[in-house]
Amino acid sequence: MRDEIIKLLKKKDKLSDEAISELQNININDFSKMVEEIGKQPTEHIKASEISKDLDTEWVGKNIYVFDEVSSTNTVARFLAMNDVANGSIVLSEKQTDARGRSGKAWESPMGGIWLSMILQPNVDYSKLPLITIATGVAVAKAIERTGITTAEIKWPNDIMIHGKKVCGILTEAVTKFNTIENVIIGVGIDANIDISDFPEELQDGTTTIADELGRKEDENVLIRYFLEEFEKIADEFTHEGYENILKEWRKRSYSIGKIVEVREPFNKNYDAYVVGIGKEGALIVEKIDGTLNKVISGECIIKK
Repeated sequence: MRDEIIKLLKKKDKLSDEAISELQNININDFSKMVEEIGKQPTEHIKASEISKDLDTEWVGKNIYVFDEVSSTNTVARFLAMNDVANGSIVLSEKQTDARGRSGKAWESPMGGIWLSMILQPNVDYSKLPLITIATGVAVAKAIERTGITTAEIKWPNDIMIHGKKVCGILTEAVTKFNTIENVIIGVGIDANIDISDFPEELQDGTTTIADELGRKEDENVLIRYFLEEFEKIADEFTHEGYENILKEWRKRSYSIGKIVEVREPFNKNYDAYVVGIGKEGALIVEKIDGTLNKVISGECIIKK
């Protein structure tokens, strides 16, 4: 993280080469206000003023930091979270150069997409982290529905699909101290107005965009506002332990339930199974070939063709 923050500061001419060489003796956290200042500078496409103009939330998105280019919004958000920014603060970038999804997979983030990270202070234990990802997926799906697309589905644990193609990924990371969750960083990447040809060829067939589905471009700032509003609604339910309603909304939009999948769990041998449903803690319930039921808490479920 240190190197990525230094790179951001250098790119914006906030640090000279001489200053960078002396940083070994300086606490990088001392530069948090400088990073916040950069995030408040004007950008070309994603504009905090446009997002905030009609934003109907009480605490989500009251602080918005927008960058023209960062390696990863999650990295910048994690840095700011360590330096006491407000709960519900948002980090956005028009482009990411080194973003990562689940399991460290590269995440393509060209211009035209929505690359967003949210800083939360949810006061929960580790067992609730999967439910935060579930709730975020519902919020993204509802935001997409507000554009006029009625076919958004959620693929466990963290993808949004339209007509069988991926349009969004979610990455939830905990910032911990002494085994206590201090912050949760939620990364959301939505392929809004991207040209699919900008993606590597091997990703193009399985990817779609909001623009392709609508037949027109959607204002990224408006879609971000939709998401922030939907997230606050579902976060308030989460706070009041309305987990069953969140899961009900997830089940209504499930892309995974009823499909045959290959389950890939850490430290276990891969196996095929039928997806039965989702449990109250956010684990996927699958039926193995021998008829036994299993909870998949972490890993991947690859849909079998």
